[in-house]
Amino acid sequence: MPGAVSRRTILKAGGTLLLSVFPVLPAAAAQILAVRVWPAADYTRVTLENDSDLKVTHFTVPDPQRLVVDIEGLELNPTLKSLVAKIQSGDPYIKQVRVGQNRPKVVRLVFDLKEEIKPQVFTLAPVGNYKHRLIFDLYPVKAVDPIAAMIEKGEWSRADAPPGNPELPTPAPKPPLTATPPPAATPALPAVVTPPVVVVVPPAQQPAPLPPAGPVLAQPAAPAPKPELPEPAPIRPDPPRVAAQKAEKDKNDKGGKVVRMMTIALDPGHGGEDPGAIGASGTREKDIVLAIAKRLKFKLEEQPNMRVMLTRDGDYFVPLGVRVDKARKVQADLFVSIHADAFMLPTARGSSVFVLSEKGATSTAARWLANKENLADAIGGVNIQSHDKQIASVLLDLSTTAQINDSMKLGKAVLGEISGIAKLHKGSVEQAGFAVLKAPDIPSILIETAFISNPEEEAKLRDNGYQDQIAAAITKGIKRYFAANPPLAKGRQT
Repeated sequence: MPGAVSRRTILKAGGTLLLSVFPVLPAAAAQILAVRVWPAADYTRVTLENDSDLKVTHFTVPDPQRLVVDIEGLELNPTLKSLVAKIQSGDPYIKQVRVGQNRPKVVRLVFDLKEEIKPQVFTLAPVGNYKHRLIFDLYPVKAVDPIAAMIEKGEWSRADAPPGNPELPTPAPKPPLTATPPPAATPALPAVVTPPVVVVVPPAQQPAPLPPAGPVLAQPAAPAPKPELPEPAPIRPDPPRVAAQKAEKDKNDKGGKVVRMMTIALDPGHGGEDPGAIGASGTREKDIVLAIAKRLKFKLEEQPNMRVMLTRDGDYFVPLGVRVDKARKVQADLFVSIHADAFMLPTARGSSVFVLSEKGATSTAARWLANKENLADAIGGVNIQSHDKQIASVLLDLSTTAQINDSMKLGKAVLGEISGIAKLHKGSVEQAGFAVLKAPDIPSILIETAFISNPEEEAKLRDNGYQDQIAAAITKGIKRYFAANPPLAKGRQT
């Protein structure tokens, strides 16, 4: 057969040998099914979803900085060409991307970069609704430090930095909170009045008064001339860290009581490649929980002496271990993970609060939800080969009994407040082996705000008013917990 390699097959039929010739078809090229880009301050991820595993080589080129990727067994198609238009001008790391057929069955991608990066290129096997994925993660050479990020926003004082922390940038002034909260039309909720959280420190002994300089004259004939005083010795300025600590002490020291800032880590679940649960109307869990977390952040930061760190503030994927590690780096006093999950039955409804369990789940539903949430790394896509061993070990450490006990107190306080505005799935705090709750030194809870798989609750989760009510209830629960369990002065190191 012209233009094709043939193969001969000999068949035997009724004692007669038959010779047939079949063409050998060339192997079909892999097809790119979808391209996605997830820019974030932490890193930018580029995903190519395809119908088969791909062989890839890559290298970086300086002056100007570029990442060059060659993908074998691939023909250029319109889907892959669309990657060019998906690069946003605000991407922290990518200026633009160029796509072309470098040679037969080899497509070349050239990423023009805004700064030097550390690329991670890896593939993911099919999981969930995804086929094969080729992942490019572009990390900055110097990783983003969560404390430095909070300083830039004016949310962290240099005096708060843990001992041994490298020199940190000067904080920008924190803008005043506006009187207008995020857009929401909700009825006003009664405020919970709680005393400020304080750490009592014995007041320093006052110095004895100095003796009078001389006898006091009732009617001096003339004012005595002032004696010549020697020039005072120059005072050496305090180092920046000492000066910041003194300023913080002067600001907070009132009658022997020191009020310290409390740091709360809010963790909106899922993100990026991992949409979380999806409701019947197409509502994505990752979008809902991020909106609730931002409302909650606003409400908490309206309280005295509270500040908030979000484990993600946009639509990008954060591995479970990194979420825990971020909270520990800022020495968080609490860790609150926010979700809106689905269940096998659309009739499941109600809010729940979970804490970690060392022995097993308190119910079948709790075990099912924990197993589902712990799949986030597989769906979101973690590069196992380069996954930080130290972060991974955090998830393997057994949390202390004290941490679980404190988490139960926090969970009860929050669940009690949520019960005032929403139906509860179960009237008590539940326990299960959620990986994201395994910070060994931070009280941690996971809140299922509602079941997005229930059409009624999906509609509520989309409502700005309900989101605001949930955020207000969680805020009151956290305030109630701190009022009953004042935090100690910070002395631990991460």
